[in-house]
Amino acid sequence: MHTGAITSYIDVSQLVLYAFWIFFAGLVIYLTLESKREGFPLITNRPGERLEGLLPLPTPKTFILHGGVTKSLPWNEPLEVLPLRQTAPWDGAPYEPIGNPMQDGVGPESFCLRADVPELTDEGAHRTVPLRIATDHWVSAEDPDPRGLEVIAADDLIAGTVSDLWVDRTSVQLRWLEVALPDPLARHVILPMELMQLKLAARGGVVKVHSVTAAQLAAAPVPVSPDSVTAREEDRIAAYFASGHLYAFPSRSEPLI
Repeated sequence: MHTGAITSYIDVSQLVLYAFWIFFAGLVIYLTLESKREGFPLITNRPGERLEGLLPLPTPKTFILHGGVTKSLPWNEPLEVLPLRQTAPWDGAPYEPIGNPMQDGVGPESFCLRADVPELTDEGAHRTVPLRIATDHWVSAEDPDPRGLEVIAADDLIAGTVSDLWVDRTSVQLRWLEVALPDPLARHVILPMELMQLKLAARGGVVKVHSVTAAQLAAAPVPVSPDSVTAREEDRIAAYFASGHLYAFPSRSEPLI
């Protein structure tokens, strides 16, 4: 018999190959089960139907989140009733909104239902707060400070005035502009920094917002707390302003030609 042979039909290399096949099959099964901790059971178009897929759902695992909160996965996520209708009576047909698409969480305004609590820093403080709270942060003298500038919306109307800046303490960057509306009794809206354009002039300047009109900016969702924002509120507010690129004007959702 050759070196490494156990019998005339089995040798060490053959056993190693079989062991690799068994290990790889087990790895595929393990990763498939672990991938079903979120998003499963799948929801279909048929009312009440939920699918587990080829393999069953894994045994629930409990995770300890920041702050000592626990979360067990997988879990049966509640069914959402969205204001949509199918454009044709067959599976796979596109959906169209039947309400206000900028407020109903559909299409580009859809957002993830993350935890409805503020994210925290490693020290346990609220992660995203206005500069009036984060007094140890400030705008560099070399950078323009938009506070006090008027906010011009997509319809070229004055939507309000920048009253404060919200900073992400963890990444140390400005995340939101707080806009005071013309009505002194109205809410203060926070606007994503990524969706505004700062236009400076010899005397001051303006903040330009192309995604929404002045009325839509005034109707934007706002954080429940005036001094902090939850993870879910962040996603919802960002999705609202982003959806204006499609829904702010009827012409934006129509073909160019």
